[in-house]
Amino acid sequence: MSKLKGLGGERKKKVLAKLGEFGKAIVQDFERGIPPRLKIPSRGTSNIVYDERHRYYVLGPAYGIRSAASMTQVKKLAQTLCVADFCRQLVNSGKFATLREMYYTAEGWETGPFYDQEESNILVEDLEAIFGLKREDLGLMPEEDGAAVFGEIVLKEDNSVIDATKAGRGGYTIPPTIDEVEFVKCKAKRVIAIETMGMYHRFVQERAWKRFNALIVGLKGQAARATRRFIKRVNEELGLPVYLFTDGDPFGFHIAMVIISGSAKLAYINHELAVPDAKYIGVTASDITNYKLPTDKLRELDVARLKQLQKDPRYNTEFWQREIKKMIELGKKAEQQAFAKYGLEYVVKEYLPAKLREVEGEKFINP
Repeated sequence: MSKLKGLGGERKKKVLAKLGEFGKAIVQDFERGIPPRLKIPSRGTSNIVYDERHRYYVLGPAYGIRSAASMTQVKKLAQTLCVADFCRQLVNSGKFATLREMYYTAEGWETGPFYDQEESNILVEDLEAIFGLKREDLGLMPEEDGAAVFGEIVLKEDNSVIDATKAGRGGYTIPPTIDEVEFVKCKAKRVIAIETMGMYHRFVQERAWKRFNALIVGLKGQAARATRRFIKRVNEELGLPVYLFTDGDPFGFHIAMVIISGSAKLAYINHELAVPDAKYIGVTASDITNYKLPTDKLRELDVARLKQLQKDPRYNTEFWQREIKKMIELGKKAEQQAFAKYGLEYVVKEYLPAKLREVEGEKFINP
């Protein structure tokens, strides 16, 4: 396979161009004697719409104005510009900072410090929405650890070439800076993303990556943005189909759907994260009865959440409506680990091959 390029250089140019245009617009307002103002896309629920064509949430046309002409807004406008300049310096230098570090850096800004970190985080989200970029593109990253991937893919991170099958028992840790990573070589034919790290390690132990010729991705619960971006990249750049294996409960369904269709909260960057063609192969209500799985009783919270999902446009398909309705009728939920009833190897040797045959049909080669 020929060398697969990363997107780091191109993205850096794009980010710097957007930041440059942003700064020029402010300077031009000053030169014209006009109080600088920013148009900030509204992230309120009334401006978040489900895009049927792209199959994920996007922002609508509504926006707010932040203007230096308003005494109540001038400080926030100035802080927004300071955040943008801080990001420009980071991108220019090729360095990264955590959101927490930026919050403390602001203590030395002439605008004065933020009241709390939530206030500074919101301004970062404002810039993401204005530019249609992720905070990682702006040189900012969260504090959380990355998830992991195991399988036959070779990556180049900085000056290191890493084989994900030789990166230790835990596999390759997906960094927040995943867009800076190059895909050098990949022999895998599919991606299987798994909700729990316990099940991820089971798949690694049972060599599921080899059996299914797959990249096995451990999500660590609700997937971090870097994990979702990695899955998006291997899907688009390497053409790998994506399969999602989560618990059979409303929160497992939600974890899978956020990868498929994005979240309402991140409607302004779902185009960078959502994988609309990803398929769910996790535990369903039908599996609970067909496999006679050990279960837990649905709590009131679970039932309420399932009823919310029934009304969510992302779940408006025959499959999801049927399985959600059946789960409510059963009053039961089941975890991925429930298949251990039949032995530790059962989920890899029996359940997953059956699920993959369902979604891939004749293309699936029985391992």
